[in-house]
Amino acid sequence: MPPKVVLDTNVVVSAVFFGGELDRIVKLWKKKRFVFLISREILEEYVRVLAYPEFKLLKGDVERIIYKEILPYTESLIVKKKINFIKEDPPDNIFLECAKQGEADYLVSGDKHLLLLKNYDGLKIIAPGEFLNLMEE
Repeated sequence: MPPKVVLDTNVVVSAVFFGGELDRIVKLWKKKRFVFLISREILEEYVRVLAYPEFKLLKGDVERIIYKEILPYTESLIVKKKINFIKEDPPDNIFLECAKQGEADYLVSGDKHLLLLKNYDGLKIIAPGEFLNLMEE
C-alpha cells in the first residue's frame, strides 16, 4: 500500500514551478506512488498562493495547474476536526488537520513551524529531500 501524504503549499508550488529536485515529487504523485491527500482548505491555500502576483499567472493558468496537474492525482477528504496546535503560524494547522483526518503517514513541508515538530501524534513531518529519499528505498 502506498504511503498517504499531505504536501504543504511550499512543496507543491516549488515542485510545479521550479522543478529541479522537487520535480520528482510531481512525477511520484502522477505515478500514484503515494496517496496525495487534500482538503478543501488546502486546495484553497494552493489556489491563493498560485495567484500571487510574482508568479505572473493568469486565472486560466491557475485553473489549469489545479485541474490538470494536481486534482486528478489527489484523494479529497472533508476535515471534521479542527486543530489549533501551531500557535506561531495558525494557517499551518490545515495541513495537520488533513493529515490526521486522512490518517497520513507523512506531512512533507519546507515550513520551519511544521518541521520543528518532527512528529505530531504519530504523523511524521519531513522535508522534501527526506521524503524523496524514503520513496527511493
